[in-house]
Amino acid sequence: MTSLEGAVDMLRGAERILILCHQFPDGDTLGSACALCRSLRKLGKRAAIRCSDPIGPKFAYLFRELPDDEFEPDLVVAVDIADRGLLGEPLLSRWGMTTGLSIDHHHTASPFAAHTCADQTAAATCELIFTILKKMGIPIGKPVADALYTGITTDTGCFRYVNTTPETHRIAAELMEDGADSVEIDRAMFDTKSRARLALERYVLDTIRLTPDGRVAIIRLTKPIVRETGASEDDLDGIATIPRTIAGVHIGITLREKDDGNFRVSMRARPPADASEICRVFGGGGHRGAAGCTLPPPLETAEQKITAAAERYLDRNL
Repeated sequence: MTSLEGAVDMLRGAERILILCHQFPDGDTLGSACALCRSLRKLGKRAAIRCSDPIGPKFAYLFRELPDDEFEPDLVVAVDIADRGLLGEPLLSRWGMTTGLSIDHHHTASPFAAHTCADQTAAATCELIFTILKKMGIPIGKPVADALYTGITTDTGCFRYVNTTPETHRIAAELMEDGADSVEIDRAMFDTKSRARLALERYVLDTIRLTPDGRVAIIRLTKPIVRETGASEDDLDGIATIPRTIAGVHIGITLREKDDGNFRVSMRARPPADASEICRVFGGGGHRGAAGCTLPPPLETAEQKITAAAERYLDRNL
């Protein structure tokens, strides 16, 4: 484990930095990467971003006037990645064993980099990046402020989730003072839906399943359904929060079929339930309120396993 000061020293000492995002990228990993990349370039360093999965148009504004660069790095930095496996292919095979620094905030993280800078009390990795940039004396400016605000607002559900702290609000306020367009970012992240997203939500609401006691809600997203609705990766973002909105539900489970046939479990928990504790049983992890894991097919068996684990957890703890 390394301190924030140690992370600063590593970043200052490198001239060519490659920044890795996790697969199925969200606002925090992309915001962290873009903010760090732009800031390092201000220092005259070469910096670039890599992700195993495509970046959807929803986050295109983060990369505006941020051209790519190709080089052999002398430092590889992972941002918001709790486990080596979350790099996804091809990053896993190329950089999984040579990552020099990991900056993260997950309390179920499995350290895989040579040096890990982590703070489990931070609501988002973007909070750590903000502090690191401050310690490096790099001016924030609007593009970096937009990127950091994006990571913070998406990981806190627009400041509604239990991970939101007074420090989260203080950082967000400073980012707004530095030019972050909070109104437009929040609108794009939470208040704008495509027709495909509405079709997907309609399907989810029609097919959502509840356990007999109503404490666990489950939705299925198979590849045929995603194709039928025309939903993109951006449209799928946030779908996993729907089951948790039902009154009486403590655990919401979304099973999404991946290209390799496995099922990605996205779990959302209402306090005091801990989603990460359940997902850890299946080799996953995350936060108390939001966690994930991967289960093999068939779908019925995967659903039975994860639902039974959630029910056992609730029986023991609530």
